[in-house]
Amino acid sequence: MLATQHPVLRRFWYPVAPASKVGAAPFPFTLLGEKIVLWRGADGSYACLKDRCCHRTAQLSLGFVEDGQIVCGYHGWTFDGAGACVRVPQQPDYPALEKARVPAYRTVERYNYIWVALDEPLTDIPDLPEASLPGFRQVDQFYETWDIGALRLMENSFDSAHIAYVHRATFGDVSRPEITARQVTQVEYGFESTMSAVVKVRGDLAHKAVQTDSGETTRHTHSQWFMPFARRTAIRYPHGLTHVLVTCATPMTDNRSMILQWVYRNDTEADVPTSQVIAFDRAITLEDKTILESCEADVPLSTLDGEEMHMVSDRPGLIMRRMLSKLLRDHGETERRLAG
Repeated sequence: MLATQHPVLRRFWYPVAPASKVGAAPFPFTLLGEKIVLWRGADGSYACLKDRCCHRTAQLSLGFVEDGQIVCGYHGWTFDGAGACVRVPQQPDYPALEKARVPAYRTVERYNYIWVALDEPLTDIPDLPEASLPGFRQVDQFYETWDIGALRLMENSFDSAHIAYVHRATFGDVSRPEITARQVTQVEYGFESTMSAVVKVRGDLAHKAVQTDSGETTRHTHSQWFMPFARRTAIRYPHGLTHVLVTCATPMTDNRSMILQWVYRNDTEADVPTSQVIAFDRAITLEDKTILESCEADVPLSTLDGEEMHMVSDRPGLIMRRMLSKLLRDHGETERRLAG
């Protein structure tokens, strides 16, 4: 699935940066192949424009922010957060000033991240209950580019068969490759999934992060897929610890995604330091990164034709593909693009 070729994917919210990275200076980003620029105004609100000046097409991100407005570094044309040109320094009475505009995009801050929708959103930003539940803390883990298509990561997030092998050095067990049943329930823009599995707990870091002295434990998970490229997985351990992973694959291009991950935990810094929580999940995620970047970036939706070749563990990915295929059909995509 080549994300940049499907206009309907512009109608979803995507986290593009931690709020701490977007300040009173232009912040460039590429979302679905579209170059955009973000900044924070003097009133604390965020703005996002197409990263092209409407005068000579210079990138606005090469300019600067002044009085909460972005100034093009080429000729000084100045734009407000709505994309309107408010100043042409060489000709203050420029007659076409009212027609000079740059496309502006919806921008909000949620969960300490900046989210952008390029077109009218079909859905709201995912609801993450732990963000407002007492007793939970948020740990921001990583913000980095991976050379994969965004759908690759989403399918992998619900693929329980890979755990025994990809994660054999951390919590997988190659001597027990069989998988337990996963229940999947579709909702309007995604699905929910539940399963339980026995996993290994290896090394001091894992024992501290999971808060157990045992060599293995049971993970009860409740996962949600938020169309198109976000997931929430709440992992509950027998002794009461809840570790909630939020992972987003924001598509920059067809073969590169910005991976953002944070977690919610019902413990404290005194129980497990933030650095150890990050290191624990980091080790696991790097195992995924290595194998996923070795795959082809595209995930053709047309591979549904070979469904008889898939295993039970592939069912969530097949459901994703069916739902995405329907989304594209319902929004007027051609059969040629559907096959891509």
